Amino acid sequence: MPSRFFILATAGLLLTAAPCAYAQTTPPATAAETPADVPAPKPPRKPRRVKVAALPIVFSQPETGIAYGAAVLPVWRFGPDTLTRSSNARLLGYYTQRKQSSMSLTYNIFTPREKFILGGEAFYFNFPYYYYGTGNDTRKAEKSDISYKVVIVTQRVLKKIGPHTFAGLGFRLTDLHHIRLDDDSTDDRTRPNLLLLRDPRERQTTITSGLGPTFLYDSRDNVLSTYRGSYLETSALVMGPYLGSDYRFTRLLLDARHFRSLRKTDNRTVLAGQLLAQFNTGGQVPFRELANLGGEKMLRGIYEGRFRDRQMVAAQLELRQQLFWRLGGVVFGAAGQVHDRLGQFRPNDFNVAAGAGLRIAVNRTDRLGIRIDYAVGSGQSSGLYFAFNEAF
Repeated sequence: MPSRFFILATAGLLLTAAPCAYAQTTPPATAAETPADVPAPKPPRKPRRVKVAALPIVFSQPETGIAYGAAVLPVWRFGPDTLTRSSNARLLGYYTQRKQSSMSLTYNIFTPREKFILGGEAFYFNFPYYYYGTGNDTRKAEKSDISYKVVIVTQRVLKKIGPHTFAGLGFRLTDLHHIRLDDDSTDDRTRPNLLLLRDPRERQTTITSGLGPTFLYDSRDNVLSTYRGSYLETSALVMGPYLGSDYRFTRLLLDARHFRSLRKTDNRTVLAGQLLAQFNTGGQVPFRELANLGGEKMLRGIYEGRFRDRQMVAAQLELRQQLFWRLGGVVFGAAGQVHDRLGQFRPNDFNVAAGAGLRIAVNRTDRLGIRIDYAVGSGQSSGLYFAFNEAF
């Protein structure tokens, strides 16, 4: 496991840059305050429709060790309509202590009056990685080293059909290639790499792609950091050869979230909850597409993919508190389990994780920020995370 280390100088760079990036123009003096021999002040500039933060990053996560790179974070709104939420994007590139490299683009676009929502991600990973096999009780010592290159593209186009209600189509493509196994990755040299226990087809170059319907109810007041509102997404992706997929199966997703401000006078204290479920039916699901627990979004503190299988149910609860200036604090807890079949789920079989963190506001108007979380979880796991915006 790579060492966990975080360089706080990044936060200093961000806090130094933030006031400059988002400073407002000082109002001009009135005519009565302006001496006759002083030229009339220039009219104030129109507020920028696009605000961009560009900054270096240094971070550490259990999956990467120390990593460094750069991020570009634009936030914008289409027109003066305040009922249209701000659109946002994130372009991120980094290189890690474990010789991993990644480039990613994520975005959420709200067209005027939110007639359409366009959302998507495009990732490239070149990753040495720990693979623990499948199941809800994998052991920390029984890990195998694998590496691969992968391109993941997701896209959804949703049309407004009612108040806060949208429907449309979603698409996902995973191109997995250059898969390598290290058979000597464990202390027990007689045990083969765990990926060898799966179908040989999964160790070859493969494409998994699918298309399907998405229904969304979204009344959140802000998608980057929500104070109040609800989010309910149900979707299906049908993977098959009609889109060039090497695998044929169906993925069903349920993502329910609720946010509530606990103070009537302001939004300094927010309670947030999420229920997430993913079910895979039909044919064979390759290891990279199985539902999994862990990582910087769900069950922080557990190595991403430590527990993976065809079916997954997880939930998390988070209390967010504004502290002072640009700083906030959170405490959170989560529980989840994965199994091959739905009938294997048990009420006393949950993996759990909990932790606390800090929030640093880069753009307070649009609620663009940085989060730093530390958490511990089942299976003798722990992790320090650096990411942008809230986990959900």
